[in-house]
Amino acid sequence: MAGNDPGTVGNGLQEKDLTLQISKYMYDRFKELGVPVTLTRTTDETLSSTERVRRILNAYGNKSNVILISNHINSSATPNTAEGAEVIYALRNEDTLAKNILNALKSEGQVVRRVYQRARDNDPNTDYYFIHRETGNLEPVIIEYGFINNLEDINRVRNNYRRYVDAIVDAVIETERGTSFVPTSDTYTVRPGDTLWEIARMYGISVEQLKAMNNLTSNIISIGQVLKVSNMSDDMDTYTVKPGDTLYSIAKMYGISVEQLKEMNNLTTNIISIGQILKVKGTPILNDTPSVQGEDTYTVQFGDTLYKIAKMYNTTVENLMELNDLSSNILSVGQVLKVSGTKEVIPSEYVVKVGDSLYKIAREFNISVDELKSANNLTSNVILIGQILKIPSSRCYRSHTPFIYRVKAGDTLFSLAKANDTTVDKIIELNNLDNDIIFVGQLLMIP
Repeated sequence: MAGNDPGTVGNGLQEKDLTLQISKYMYDRFKELGVPVTLTRTTDETLSSTERVRRILNAYGNKSNVILISNHINSSATPNTAEGAEVIYALRNEDTLAKNILNALKSEGQVVRRVYQRARDNDPNTDYYFIHRETGNLEPVIIEYGFINNLEDINRVRNNYRRYVDAIVDAVIETERGTSFVPTSDTYTVRPGDTLWEIARMYGISVEQLKAMNNLTSNIISIGQVLKVSNMSDDMDTYTVKPGDTLYSIAKMYGISVEQLKEMNNLTTNIISIGQILKVKGTPILNDTPSVQGEDTYTVQFGDTLYKIAKMYNTTVENLMELNDLSSNILSVGQVLKVSGTKEVIPSEYVVKVGDSLYKIAREFNISVDELKSANNLTSNVILIGQILKIPSSRCYRSHTPFIYRVKAGDTLFSLAKANDTTVDKIIELNNLDNDIIFVGQLLMIP
């Protein structure tokens, strides 16, 4: 859908607008990680199915190792009766990638429905959707993020699509890195058509690691160039399995695939036991615990992204970028990041505003409801607009962690910004709104 075809429509939204927004962000995330990526459209243009397929196949050729992600918003016959995400994969493919994508959406809080294939009614051997049927050997997946005519569902998508995309990108990369290829040399000679992404995937390492090994400052490589593809010695190191370890976590720690780790140790299953000694290669590149400089800082390691660091510290990518004055998502190994907001000292009294509750105020000042009630001799949770509340002096600072707010009758972005000591522009930016129009029942992130 695009141009003359708006796709599904509901709750003041058009599918074509939201999916373009999602696709552009996904493009930026893959680009940031050095993954070759192409958009079939960057504006609201009308494309026939034939032109879409032409652009898709022209991007990287008709190859089975090319993934095609088609982003969509669903709709049900009756409003507010269906919700959640689903992923549809082609008849020619396995369900691994589709399942990993759906699980990624589930991990970020989206309701999930199912992973499935769909064939034509008159031909069970032919895909129903042209994006599956006409794309040759590619591995195409259709992602339906939620239902546009279910207000709660589409608000989840609107408010969280960046988190959803971050998780999907990680799922795609981890799926593709699950290769059984085992390096036989510490160097690789670049061939026609090679990219850093493909070479890194071949050797079970990240693009960032490959660039660091070869002192590369860009993703540009040339035919015949000899690249180091391993910083590991021929001698095997060992690792002793600890409680909570899995083959996946150990392989990730050493920058190799699970299949490589199993082959090194002649394992036929993924079962390991505490105290078991495994052969590994090289020095761990990802620690189990954050590399903390101080209580509010983190040092970037190989393989880190803003998304991973944000998850590690239970914050958002946007908050990390704001704290560190970052204009892009690009990080460098050794970079020191602030990972928690500065504490804003405030008066020890608070005036109750429209929309306040004891829970909301307690959360804002990092105290419990019981502490707040005790400080003010309250016997119930009832508070009045204009009431002055005492804030325990030992806890007198404000948290800048965003929270979710459901719009009520009479709310405006101006009133919400004023009530929460923020600005209209910050709310618009955090929620990726196109204008200052909001509606009753809409879920907003308040900074």
